[in-house]
Amino acid sequence: MIIRKTEAEVASINAAGVVVARCLEMLRSKSRAGVTTGELDKAAEKYIRSQGGEPAFKGYRGFPASICASPNSMVVHGIPGPYELQRGDILSIDVGVELDGWVADAAITVPIRPVSPVATKLLRATREALEAGIGRCSPGARLGDVSAAVQERVERDGFSVIRSLVGHGIGREMHEDPQIPNFGEPSRGPLIEQVMVFCIEPMVCVGGHTVRMGEDNWAIYSEDGSLTAHFEHTVAVTEKGPRILTPWHLKEQKVAA
Repeated sequence: MIIRKTEAEVASINAAGVVVARCLEMLRSKSRAGVTTGELDKAAEKYIRSQGGEPAFKGYRGFPASICASPNSMVVHGIPGPYELQRGDILSIDVGVELDGWVADAAITVPIRPVSPVATKLLRATREALEAGIGRCSPGARLGDVSAAVQERVERDGFSVIRSLVGHGIGREMHEDPQIPNFGEPSRGPLIEQVMVFCIEPMVCVGGHTVRMGEDNWAIYSEDGSLTAHFEHTVAVTEKGPRILTPWHLKEQKVAA
C-alpha cells in the first residue's frame, strides 16, 4: 500500500532532507585522494547528530555505519572503513537521516579527479537519468513512466540500469511501498497521486546489469567489475509536479551559474 502524506508530513520529511543534502555537500568537499571512507563516515555521523538527527542507516538490519560509501565497481551498501580514496576513483555516497520520526534519503557519486572519460560520461548519464525520472513524478502519471524515463536516458549512452535494485517509498520508515524499478514500460504500474513521496535512485553500470554480493554480505558489486554510479533524491508529488526534498543539487546550480 502506497502511503500518501499530508503537507505537514512532507514538510517534516523535507526538514530531514535538508540535513541529508547538507551532509552530502560536506562529504563531497571532503572526498579527495588520501581520505578514507571511514573518515567520511565519522564526519557524517558527527554532522547529522549536531543537527538533531539520527543516521538512519546505522543499525538498520545490522548495518554498522552511518553512510554507505561505495567506490568504483561497488554499486551500493559499502561499509566505510580503511579504504583510501585515490585519484581516478568515483565514490557513491548514500546518506539517510531520521529527524523527529521522519526519514529522508539521497545519494551522490563523487569523482576523485582526474577521472577517465568513461567515468565522466557515466556520472552525467546517471545524474540526467535521475532528473528524467523525477520529471515524470506528477499526478496522473504511472510509476512505469518514471522507470521508463530512467532506462531510456541510461541506455542512450550504452550503459545498463541495475535491475535487481530499486527505488522506494519513504516516510516514517526508510523503505515503504512502492518499489520503483529503474527500467520498465510507460503507462504501466500504480497511478502517481498527490502527495506521495518517493526515492528515485538510478543505479547504473558501464557494463552489464547483473550484480554480485560481496563477502561482507552488504556491499553489492557489478558482476563484470565495471564502473558504477548512483544518484538519488527524495521527491514529493505535488499538484504542480515534483518537489525535491533533499536539495543537494542547489549548490551545484549556484556554482554552474
